[in-house]
Amino acid sequence: MPIAFWCVLIAIFLPYLGTSIAKFTGGGFGPRQNHDPRAFLAGLEGYRKRANAFQLNSFEVTPAFAAAVIIAHVVNNAEPSTIDRLAIVWVTSRLLYLIFYVADLALLRSLAWFAGMALIVALFVVSA
Repeated sequence: MPIAFWCVLIAIFLPYLGTSIAKFTGGGFGPRQNHDPRAFLAGLEGYRKRANAFQLNSFEVTPAFAAAVIIAHVVNNAEPSTIDRLAIVWVTSRLLYLIFYVADLALLRSLAWFAGMALIVALFVVSA
């Protein structure tokens, strides 16, 4: 299986890294909060609130990334190694996005987001 497909699997699970930071660092989440975890997450502040925002953003962008990877492979105009590299860099951009989001480095976070979106576009461009 191509590396890019493994990157799609990683992308599917990346949101849960954000929610784990939001729920399980700093305490406060337990069996009682698990009855209504969305209410718990909505009441967070600081880095935990930003980690939850990363989770939500990840659920929004992952389908576009997955589609770009699959389309790039189906069209078969790009070298598989190029697709793999773009996918790896996309995952890296998302990890940086998480780090910058949690650290409240807004400009760097936005740059990482734009880089990720540019990589999705790049996957389409190399396939054209």
